[in-house]
Amino acid sequence: MKFSVFQVSRKGGRLKNEDRMGYCYTRESGLFVLADGMGGHPEGEVAAQMALQTIAALYQRDARPLLKDVKAFLTSAVMAAHQQIMRYAGNKGMLDTPRTTVVAAVVQGNAATWIHCGDSRLYVIRDGALLTRTRDHSHAERPRPGGGNDVVNRNLLLTCLGSPTTPLFDISAPLQLQRGDRIMLCSDGLWSVLDENLIVRTLSSGKPVSDAAPDLAEMALRNGGTHSDNVTLIALEWETPDAAGQTRGVSTDSISDGVFASTIQAGMPSDSELDDLDEDAIERSIAEINEAIKRSSAARKS
Repeated sequence: MKFSVFQVSRKGGRLKNEDRMGYCYTRESGLFVLADGMGGHPEGEVAAQMALQTIAALYQRDARPLLKDVKAFLTSAVMAAHQQIMRYAGNKGMLDTPRTTVVAAVVQGNAATWIHCGDSRLYVIRDGALLTRTRDHSHAERPRPGGGNDVVNRNLLLTCLGSPTTPLFDISAPLQLQRGDRIMLCSDGLWSVLDENLIVRTLSSGKPVSDAAPDLAEMALRNGGTHSDNVTLIALEWETPDAAGQTRGVSTDSISDGVFASTIQAGMPSDSELDDLDEDAIERSIAEINEAIKRSSAARKS
């Protein structure tokens, strides 16, 4: 694999940064994760960090050097992260639980597959245009009967990790990547204050992602003003061609089997904690989600 990647996170006008992001990769697979701890609930930064660490730890356990089933991995890893947050809150006897959004993408076999819960987004840019992006789990982006456009609080989320109710999420079909495709994961501190056309133009401006990503962060901070939200993003370009005067991208060809590179902070759950994750409970949660999706689809058709 060969790609260029750049990540940036800024506190903005908030007292602390509750966003977390990072990536890790093997010779044949890469994982990119971003989580946005939710204000209004305690220890959002803890929930975001636990989500990253749990997903990354499971990835490093299972990617040898490929994930056998990317969709199954993403589903179980996100549910495991939710369970870890709930376990943390239970052990501390917290009256309210830490909560976070999450968006994660796996790139392997020349394809990208992603999952998201909440309103942290993933964008795919191809040939200067928006190819696709995730749709938020929020009232603002929830389909309405008859296409109504009633006024809602766009910040009100329908689901997240750490909520007492089982989280809902969307997972994509694998997208075959083409040389030069750009993928961005970001928190709402970026997309909520920047026009989508501006995001697309900046990501596809011809600059390397190491320039385009900080440009986007700075624009978001300026537009957000003194009360700007945390601004966090990871941007990558697939099969970046070598160019004079530019920093070389990541090439994984020289990585040996069983070796990982990672920007995700240490302090991941121990092997014993990972082994203690209740697989049956995760499977039950996934079954509940699938059943809820079926009921929702049936209701829309009736």
